[in-house]
Amino acid sequence: MLNLLVYILEAKKEMLVGFSVSLLYITYYLVEVVKRPELVCGAGEFRRVLEERVPVLQARYWPTPWEVVTLSDGGQVALDWANTGQGQARGVLLVLPGLTGSVHADYVRCLAAAARDLRLDTVVYNNRGLGGLPLTTPRLYCALSHEDLAEVVRWVRERRGAAQPLLAVGVSLGGLILAHYLAAHGAAAAVDAALAVSAPLDVEAGAASMERGANRLLSRHMARNLRAAVRAHAALRADWAAVGAARSVREFDAAFTARHFGFSSAEEYYRAATLRDKLRRVRAPLLCLCAADDPFQPRAALPAEEAARSGRVALVVPHRGGHIGFLEGWWPAQEARSQYISRVARQYFSALLDRPDLLLSSSKQTAVS
Repeated sequence: MLNLLVYILEAKKEMLVGFSVSLLYITYYLVEVVKRPELVCGAGEFRRVLEERVPVLQARYWPTPWEVVTLSDGGQVALDWANTGQGQARGVLLVLPGLTGSVHADYVRCLAAAARDLRLDTVVYNNRGLGGLPLTTPRLYCALSHEDLAEVVRWVRERRGAAQPLLAVGVSLGGLILAHYLAAHGAAAAVDAALAVSAPLDVEAGAASMERGANRLLSRHMARNLRAAVRAHAALRADWAAVGAARSVREFDAAFTARHFGFSSAEEYYRAATLRDKLRRVRAPLLCLCAADDPFQPRAALPAEEAARSGRVALVVPHRGGHIGFLEGWWPAQEARSQYISRVARQYFSALLDRPDLLLSSSKQTAVS
């Protein structure tokens, strides 16, 4: 009887917590999200026409609330959808930006252009604390945050159904998180095929590379950006003096990232984050686009031997391209769909969509039958 009473009390407590969280989110949505658009225009006939003849500009805009995914620990991630499938989508392209990247990154436009050509809807994944959402947990994200991605992948699958292919592209840190997800879940992964662009597959070697020569200037610049990014979440528990003193990526990871995620040192974090000796577990087709002159992942640091033994993981290594650069021609300013990253994504996924037997979901069905 006592156990039953305790169970009822715990159930009521969980219901109360759930109701409180829901109420807080509804309040946040109504107060901070639902607003009239801001119209910025000089006085004159043009503004008068906009105000009088385009009533939608005067109405409140109600963003789709289910673009916010609440994770199992109470964390929130934002998903930005684009109807690049033009109402006739034959699948979804999930895009994971880099460390502090967002839907506004140039490479996201390139990937969305490829998705449009392939008649795929695009959804951009924003890590915790990004995408305009407040940080609702005392935890941010790192190279090993693939369980957050796993929840988002399940959510997208439930939304769009299991029949449509789910393809994914991860850029830089996003590619590292995506590859960790594929390695951790193996044949049970819910992503059918993936592309990783400029992902530092060997984090230990990449971290060492960042401390050599001119790369130290890039490391110092990145440390400045990282310090600014975490200061936006000042409520987090951290040694803020050590964070403020960090002048390289390694110093920042020692002061913040490693401690934040329970590692004793930056070196221990780098060992856990590296994908060397883990790529063999990947079962979904994975193409890794890595420039030989990428300061985060020079040619010598690439897991070439492991890829050569794999029937599912491939490396493509242009001699130049830098980190998420891949500019072409004498005048590299091109429309999004013509840029190298867009063309690689379009041709790669088109080839796999034409050979559905190579997609992970097809191999699962074959195994069952």
